[in-house]
Amino acid sequence: MNKKIIAALAITAAAGLVSAPAAFAQTAPPHHDGWFVNGQVGSAHMDHNEYDGHDTGYQLTGGYRWELGPSALLGVEAGYNDLGNIDANKAFHSGKVYDTSRSQLRGWMVGANGHFNITPNWYVGARAGLYSWKGHGVAHNETPVFKTSLDKTDWYTGVGFGYDFANNFSLGLNYDYYHAKKDHVDLSTDMISVGGEYRF
Repeated sequence: MNKKIIAALAITAAAGLVSAPAAFAQTAPPHHDGWFVNGQVGSAHMDHNEYDGHDTGYQLTGGYRWELGPSALLGVEAGYNDLGNIDANKAFHSGKVYDTSRSQLRGWMVGANGHFNITPNWYVGARAGLYSWKGHGVAHNETPVFKTSLDKTDWYTGVGFGYDFANNFSLGLNYDYYHAKKDHVDLSTDMISVGGEYRF
């Protein structure tokens, strides 16, 4: 992934998280069972023989969590993402690339997630589940190189950390990986993103 983009995202998220307004109390109210919605935007990256680049990606999820204790919530989620379009690496093959060679990956997710406070305000999170994707891409070591439309159900996983500004709102920095591979076409993508969550 482009190191400048990673650094910019990390600095932006850290600045926003560390400089919490004084109006927010240092002790967040306890979390409870409930619904949530989460939005993320960041840099999606592919690094394969066929592709090596990045584009803007976004993700929107929602779900429900149950309280396991004063600082732990575990729940289920469902959502949708669009991981952008990334140019094929023309150096990977001497054959002509027919049609547009830009990748495309987007899909629906359903899985489990957790929100665990390590202090009253700071938290770590994790998620994993099934990823039902559709995409377009070029295959490795095929001549001529045609762009192919594919769909499959694979998996995703992710981790993150952030700051709870209140019982119902937080901001965080996340890393997510989406496995998407079929018929010699590898569209697997990771994303570093800044996200906001609202809890009802």
